[in-house]
Amino acid sequence: MTLLEACRYGEEQLRAAGVPEAKLDAWLLLEYVSGCSKSHYYAYQEEQLTEETRKRYLDALGQRSSRVPLQYITGAQEFMGHIFLVNENVLIPRQDTEILVEEALEYLKPGMRFLDLCTGSGCILLSLLLACPEAEGVGSDISPKALETAGKNRDRLMPAAELTESDLFAGLNGPFDLIVSNPPYIPRSELSGLMEEVRDYEPVSALDGHEDGLYFYRRIAEESPSYLVPGGRLYLEIGYDQGHSVPELLREAGFCEIEVKKDLSGLDRVVKGVYPGAGRTLRN
Repeated sequence: MTLLEACRYGEEQLRAAGVPEAKLDAWLLLEYVSGCSKSHYYAYQEEQLTEETRKRYLDALGQRSSRVPLQYITGAQEFMGHIFLVNENVLIPRQDTEILVEEALEYLKPGMRFLDLCTGSGCILLSLLLACPEAEGVGSDISPKALETAGKNRDRLMPAAELTESDLFAGLNGPFDLIVSNPPYIPRSELSGLMEEVRDYEPVSALDGHEDGLYFYRRIAEESPSYLVPGGRLYLEIGYDQGHSVPELLREAGFCEIEVKKDLSGLDRVVKGVYPGAGRTLRN
């Protein structure tokens, strides 16, 4: 099997399996197993695959045909210009989440201390620290396996970050100048209707927002003021239809200057607010 034949065969197999973007995924899997660059491919399309590479490619195609996410097969995903290790224990970083990071970076300054709740792969936490290394960042997650993955990304990308196992704020030491989070926000009744790649392979605990999708937002809105400095900021990623409900939760909790930011598709994506109160900050 030549490189050209492999690419064409892969596209046919993935298209027959109903995989979206079959041509692109076939190439990315071939690139992953062979280490072949685009320039090498176009110059040497008749180059034969080794038997080992052929077997690895067919195995990768089989996984993708079963709707295993491409990123779980390759074990990596780009986010904010950095490569993050991913696996079935963490959500795959999405481009939409870069809006949350970009918004936070407009406020984050050297010397500030911030918290990333539900850190998962650590993509938000580490991207913020890589852009603002003089800040102090803490990432928390209830999943030890997610934190293990975040730790591997921290060790690869080398920012100084503290990782801690915690159910949201439980056991954390405040105060923080900024809290960011991309919490689970899919209503439980909608989980079964998600794409196969998401529904069957990404961790349910990182998707399930309980009955109405607002469970974690309620807790964060209620508990975060005790961990923010006066004038501290809270930035949250939200679902496309939560641009009214989440701001209302923040308003009820005493936040002000609440804004909703849209993503590149024009959908509500980030809610941010300022907590003006004093006297509630706790150190556990």
